[in-house]
Amino acid sequence: MAVKKKFATFSELLSASEKPVLVDFYATWCGPCQMMVPILEEVNSSLRENLQIVKIDTDKYPQLASQYRIEALPTLVLFKDGQPVHRVEGVVQAQQLVKELKALI
Repeated sequence: MAVKKKFATFSELLSASEKPVLVDFYATWCGPCQMMVPILEEVNSSLRENLQIVKIDTDKYPQLASQYRIEALPTLVLFKDGQPVHRVEGVVQAQQLVKELKALI
């Protein structure tokens, strides 16, 4: 599902993507974040042609969490053309998330 990639900066990752990027801000210790794993796999299988999903561990990248005001986990942020355009906090069912994202991408 989510591919592990190395990047020099977060903005480089966003600008290198030809598709909108859905960023899953999570932490390994967060139970609801673990619940999102199969949900995001389902979203990915529905939208993989139109969307890239990236996971960001807020414990490893606290500066990004702060920059994007991540106050609850999990938080999903949709980026288009390098800019945040939509945010979802908490666990969301796959069908609802796919519906929301389809309207935006």
